[in-house]
Order: sequence, then C-alpha cells, then structure tokens
Amino acid sequence: MDDDKTYERLLTKAKAAVIGLIALAITIGVALAVLRPSDASAASDDARIVADIDTRYQLAVKQNDASTMEHILHDGFTLVNGMGAAFTKADLLKAAHERTFIYELQDEEPGTQIVRLYGDTAIITAKLIIKATTGGKLVQKKLWFSDTYVRTPTGWRYAFGQASIALPEK
Repeated sequence: MDDDKTYERLLTKAKAAVIGLIALAITIGVALAVLRPSDASAASDDARIVADIDTRYQLAVKQNDASTMEHILHDGFTLVNGMGAAFTKADLLKAAHERTFIYELQDEEPGTQIVRLYGDTAIITAKLIIKATTGGKLVQKKLWFSDTYVRTPTGWRYAFGQASIALPEK
C-alpha cells in the first residue's frame, strides 16, 4: 500500500516537472520571437545599409576619395566593364590617387537603385550618369551597373561590380 502511494507521489511530481518544462520552453520561444527582429525587418535594415554604402561609394569615386574607396572595397574586388576589361581594387585606388578622371557627374539616376538581398550577399542595380574629363577628353555617358556586396566580419564590402556599355542617347 505504501508503495502505491509513493508511486503516485512520484508520478504526480514527474507530471508537474514535465508541465513546468513545457511552460518554460513556451516562455523561451515566445521571448525569442518577440525580442528577435523579424527577418523582414533585418532585411530592410541590411538593404538600407548597403544602399547607403553604395551611394557613399559613388560619391567617393566622384571626389577621387581613395581613403573612402579603400574602406568600402573588398580586398578581392573586381570591376568588369561593358567591354570585358577587368579592374582590381588597386587599379581603382591608383586612378583615384592620380585623379585619372575629374568628375562633374558620377551619380545614380534618381529612382533607379534597387537592392536585392540573398543572405550575406546584396546586389545593387542602378543607372549611372557620368560626365568627366580624362586625358583632356570629355567622357559623357549613362550606363547600368550591378554592384555585389558581401557581409564580412567587419561589415558590408563591395566585392564585384559590372558596368554595361554606354547606353544609346535618346
């Protein structure tokens, strides 16, 4: 008889422990869901951050600001232009230091920038308006570009760019 009562008490305590663990798991799950930003919110923040970095990068190019370019460009950076020529981070920094291009315009056409996120990769497309002089010659064109950014331990870095050939004038 005492064995039956002991068994019943142990069974009641075990049931209470299981119910307590379930309640704790539910509480932790709810807390994580409430405290963690939603994926949509995090993606929206990432898109805004990358768009801002790319806009700052375009301004740095326009101003031949090699220091800002150095910070934004990934060490393995490559730019491929519409003719298939490839340029490295070192090539772009050298051109900025030497002021190979003097820009009047190096601006994204308003309303054309789109950011697409794929986890730790972001791709920006936009139409770029360029008006500059190089070697005493005027360069004036519009083109589309795709800039690929990757998330690194030190933040988003511009890793790969591809620019179209000059668009036909309308």
